[in-house]
Amino acid sequence: MKTFTHNKTILATVIFCLALAFSACQKEANLSNPPDTEDSITDDEAATLSSESVEAEAAFDDADDIAFTAADEEGTAGGFGIDGRTAGSDQGRIFLPHFLALRDRIGDCATITITPNDSTYPKTIVIDFGDSCRGRDGKVRSGKLILHFTGPIRRPGSVVTLHFQNYYVNRIHIQGTKTFKNLSDPPVAKWSIAVNDGKVTFPNGRGYSYEGMKTVTQIAGMQTAAVWDDVFKITGHSFTVFNNSNKHVFINTVDPLIKKVACHWISDGTLKIQINRRVLKLDFGFPNNGNCDNKALLTWNNGNSQKVIILP
Repeated sequence: MKTFTHNKTILATVIFCLALAFSACQKEANLSNPPDTEDSITDDEAATLSSESVEAEAAFDDADDIAFTAADEEGTAGGFGIDGRTAGSDQGRIFLPHFLALRDRIGDCATITITPNDSTYPKTIVIDFGDSCRGRDGKVRSGKLILHFTGPIRRPGSVVTLHFQNYYVNRIHIQGTKTFKNLSDPPVAKWSIAVNDGKVTFPNGRGYSYEGMKTVTQIAGMQTAAVWDDVFKITGHSFTVFNNSNKHVFINTVDPLIKKVACHWISDGTLKIQINRRVLKLDFGFPNNGNCDNKALLTWNNGNSQKVIILP
């Protein structure tokens, strides 16, 4: 049987998804009764803003993927997550983390430091991409990702905080703070991810800000030692404000998003996207009914208008 403490560095791929976020109750009230002046948005504008949201939030969540991979490998090196070891024990570091899975994604040009580099907590990991670092995944990153740990990422109750320092991925500027909390009840793995002061800016100056939370829960693959059969459910909602405009975007999970470790993209689930008073739907099950592909279908006007979205 697969235990909660089994090493899962590939879990990081689960976090590559939309930054579905929790917004304040006041924002929910605004959604139910927006001002009449917020109706002035065309179909084309709504489709463009929705597409940009998907692209930018996927770039934001690329950092989640990196953070979880680094955290998982660090925890394994410290003895947490190794079969036959006592979870969270203070037996000393078993080996120095080489971050092989992380390097397989970001390449060798980034500098990774751990302070302190032992089995004690709290600790800090800094991933420094310098001025330009092309990863093996083809993405170009710069700046720093700074991770602060209260404990191993797989220990229930542990908190990992991610800070962005002048960070860019493919020239998209990512700012803000993310807080990962382990809500697991072994053997079920579960995390919440809170977003504070989140900002995404494109090279042309367009961008948006948002705050919120999502929840990731494992729903399959717990009975085997393999990681490729693991499946996760993602739920949440967000509030987004586009720069220099009165356009507000609310994203809510209609059907939980499904992320299979064996697939690079979300393979199923639907989102409701409301831009001011215009409502769109994003269907990740398109076109293969939940099988793995990099496409989603954006629809509006009661399904009479549609656009295929290519997921990054």
